[in-house]
Amino acid sequence: MTTVSEAIEKRSSTRGYTDEPLTKEQIKALIEAGLRAPTAANRQEIHFTVLNGDTPILKEIEDEKNKLRNITSPEHNFYYEAPTVIILSGDSEFHWSALDAGIAVENMALTAEELGLGNLIIGCIYDALRGDKKQYFSEKLKFPQNYEYEIAIAVGHKNTSKTPHTYEADKQVTYL
Repeated sequence: MTTVSEAIEKRSSTRGYTDEPLTKEQIKALIEAGLRAPTAANRQEIHFTVLNGDTPILKEIEDEKNKLRNITSPEHNFYYEAPTVIILSGDSEFHWSALDAGIAVENMALTAEELGLGNLIIGCIYDALRGDKKQYFSEKLKFPQNYEYEIAIAVGHKNTSKTPHTYEADKQVTYL
């Protein structure tokens, strides 16, 4: 079994997936990892919308993202054709929802790594889901009332590999 430290060390963003769908058990494990994440004041306000990669609303989100960014011919969609996309939304009136969603998605990413699955944490659709079509997308994605997009994750079986990023602790860490 993979330790948390091993999952952190091995995990990298996956930008290529096979067509093999996730099992119900794999999806359940990912969702449970997100639900187990701590939340400010134990509000447990994060909502998870699970979509198959071929769900039509994902194409609409992709089109809106591309329109806002003036992209005409993307090589891949925003989730790199992953078979599963999970969109996390949070209470728009709770100051800590974005942070809570970030904690939840990291739990999910590490669980995906433990399961041998590739994953990509997604922020690039923020403007599309928070822009002029915010209400439309919120309804289509069945967000609870007064909830809004915070972050997403694509998950699937890896078709590519990437070396985890390096870091420079001397530049990035200050000890006082």
